Amino acid sequence: MNRFDNRRILVTGAGSGIGQATALRLLREGGRVVAADVAAAGLATTRSLAEQEGTGERLGTLVVDIADEASVSEGVAAAIADLGGLDVLVNAAGILRAEHTHQTSLDLWNRIITVNLTGTFLMTREALPALLATGKGVVVNFSSTSAAFAHPYMAAYAASKGGIQSFTHALALEYGKQGLRAVNVAPGSIKSGITDATPGYLPADTDWSLFSKLSPILATELESGGAAMAGPDTIAGVIAMLASDDGAFITGTEIRVDGGTHA
Repeated sequence: MNRFDNRRILVTGAGSGIGQATALRLLREGGRVVAADVAAAGLATTRSLAEQEGTGERLGTLVVDIADEASVSEGVAAAIADLGGLDVLVNAAGILRAEHTHQTSLDLWNRIITVNLTGTFLMTREALPALLATGKGVVVNFSSTSAAFAHPYMAAYAASKGGIQSFTHALALEYGKQGLRAVNVAPGSIKSGITDATPGYLPADTDWSLFSKLSPILATELESGGAAMAGPDTIAGVIAMLASDDGAFITGTEIRVDGGTHA
């Protein structure tokens, strides 16, 4: 199934986890993809995987720091020039840190907000002219189950994802008449570099009973930090639907993918 033939796609956070799985999935479906990440080593892995699958000739890679305005401006311009335009932007890049809220420094708060929320804004702002030029551009942003459901010790992360969720709704309304669709994916219980690292970020006196309701009800084959998880391909498949014509009547909303963790 080649739903992305002749479609030009930019995916951030594509050096690992969900972003990488998404870039590879859209390549498999015929898309031309620029994979962007702050980590050059991760992008090298993405390229190696694409070459193993025979899709490497349609993949470009780009080192970009989404928290840096100049890096974003230069990077998006380079991606658009390489692709000859832009049809889909997937903002998968982000970070998670955990701390008691009363012990969260302003530097840590600002870092999380800057990478997750401001980074999503900067990427979208720079990509919008090219997306609007197509008359049917798509922005897929990453919210989180933490935006709507309590996740302990993650107030800054939750705030950043709630901001992304609201930002996406505003985009959908503002640019809908120009053919743009803007949607959120809200993953939960998905294994990634973020989830693997989370136990190391949690406070030493973490009350683990607060996590008792944060487990999927569907069977999974993976785990991360001792918790049941599904693989990143689970999210990549949903993004492929949303960004393709199969999602043509979906905008201004979020799709929660968490195996029933928050059912």
